[in-house]
Amino acid sequence: MFENLEFLNKELFWFLLLLPIAIIWYALKHSRQTAELKISSIKGFKAASSFWSKFRHVLFALRLIALALLITALARPRTVDVSTKTKTTRGIDIVMAIDVSASMLAKDLRPNRLEALKNVAADFINGRPNDRIGLVEYAGEAYTKTPITTDKSIVQRSLRDIKYNTIIEGGTAIGMGLATSVNRLKDSRAKSKVIILLTDGVNNSGFIDPKIASELAVEYGIKVYTIGLGTNGMALSPIGFNANGSFRYGRQQVEIDEKLLEEIADATGGKYFRATNNKKLAEIYKEINKLEKTEIEEKKYYNYDEKYRPFILFAGLLLLIELLLRNTIFRSFV
Repeated sequence: MFENLEFLNKELFWFLLLLPIAIIWYALKHSRQTAELKISSIKGFKAASSFWSKFRHVLFALRLIALALLITALARPRTVDVSTKTKTTRGIDIVMAIDVSASMLAKDLRPNRLEALKNVAADFINGRPNDRIGLVEYAGEAYTKTPITTDKSIVQRSLRDIKYNTIIEGGTAIGMGLATSVNRLKDSRAKSKVIILLTDGVNNSGFIDPKIASELAVEYGIKVYTIGLGTNGMALSPIGFNANGSFRYGRQQVEIDEKLLEEIADATGGKYFRATNNKKLAEIYKEINKLEKTEIEEKKYYNYDEKYRPFILFAGLLLLIELLLRNTIFRSFV
């Protein structure tokens, strides 16, 4: 009955401090008004008169309890039932363009650049429940791995399937990866369209200039966040194949066209990041997640149920009982 009970006028509970004052006043008054009568014998009426004279204090107790109940009623006790309705008012369409060239197997991130990216990207996708997300793979050429969709299970499954392969032409075609991503978003009706372009190299392949692709992004109102992936200096990277077909690793200089990535981000209203280790990569995606917030409209409905009536009724009942007792049983004692 009193679940989620609250009091609208809590300050009225200060009046409860009057109760102990009233008790002290009553005790002092009673001691002053009590008279002694000396008689030789009280046989015959001692038990009855003693009991009723002491029990008459219940009248004062009933009045005090009734007063406490009335103060509680004036404090406006009520229960509150809160219901919430949320509505996504602004969806964001996001395409993640992922470099899958052989250099993404470099081991300067654990266990390598590509797997480190997939782990962080999976967390990013899980944190965007209200947005549509798509995936684009690129190396020397680019293609759409997953069109933009709200089905995160499809996106996660496609992300797990991304790996280096020899089917895609070798190299790093940043312009191709960006243009393919723009193509996935150009017809989107979302109020906000975002591309997260990640690469660990320089543009050395493809037939679309990255600057032309960034101009297309600007034309379609698409913001591009660029990420340069790789440590500073040398990294243990694939340099050839062993006789059994596995990669042979050697230390190579990390080369990232940071100037180009900065220009793309600046032109489209995005931001450039450099990820030199796993922790930094995770922090970058968290920052992008904060920068691109989906607006959610939340409405709360409050249903108030006033609970002062039982207190008033009970107080009235106690006062009625006190009045009846005073004018019947205790009429000769008060």
